[in-house]
Parts: sequence; C-alpha cells; structure tokens
Amino acid sequence: MEVILREDVKGLGGAGEVVKVKEGYGRNFLLPRKIAVIADPKNIKMQEHHKKAIEAQQKKEKAQAAEVAAKLSELSITISREAGEEDKIFGSVTAKDISDALRKEGHNFDKRRILLPEPIKGIGVFEVDIKLHSEVNGKVKVWVVKK
Repeated sequence: MEVILREDVKGLGGAGEVVKVKEGYGRNFLLPRKIAVIADPKNIKMQEHHKKAIEAQQKKEKAQAAEVAAKLSELSITISREAGEEDKIFGSVTAKDISDALRKEGHNFDKRRILLPEPIKGIGVFEVDIKLHSEVNGKVKVWVVKK
C-alpha cells in the first residue's frame, strides 16, 4: 500500500513523502489517525501543491528560529546555589532550573528543548544549547554563582 505522509514519522519518512507500508499498518494506524492519506493521483497532485506551501512555512520557521538564536546568544542568565569546598555546589543545576531562569527573563522554553548532557555541578560559566528548530540551536550563557 502506498501512502502520502502528512507528518514526519520516525523510521518511515518525512511529511509529503510517498512511502510503501504494509496494508495493516496503513489501514489500522496511519489512515485513522490522519497521519497519512492513500496515494492516488488526486492526492498526489494535491500534495505537490501543499508541498510548496509547507516548504515556505518551514523556511519562515527556520528564519524565526535563527532570529531567536541571535537574541539568545547575547543573553546570559545567573543561577545562584549554595556551594562548599572547591566550588562544588550542593545539588545541581538542571534543565528545569535553566528553563525557569529563562522564563524570568521573558523567554519561555520547555525544559525538554534545553540540551544539557548532564546537570551542572560546579561554579562557573557554561554555554548551554537550546533546540529552537530541527536545524537551528541557540546558545545561552549560564553563570552559576555562590549564594
């Protein structure tokens, strides 16, 4: 069965692609959830028209994300924590802490978009990536200081 995907499906393809799937997967999962439509000539022609609109929308979103990334690169946030000997903080600074600090500055980012490989456990200045778009990451400086 050939279907046209309306959304990105991990492991299958991106939005607008014509893919071959098994009958049961298409009929029982993709079609009822409106993730895909059957690839007949009418739908293929309609999809080509929508593909141009989707590409324009994605370019616009990418440009907006690049604009936000430029603003974030100028921003630095300060998080204060209790610290002991050798500048080791009690506890750690997590993505949620960074998200809350950004929210206080007027930038609302979900903690899942903050790419922190492991929690920050020391005093210092750290560059933290924030996923703004599938192709654009922003960087923000995080200052962890003693209370």
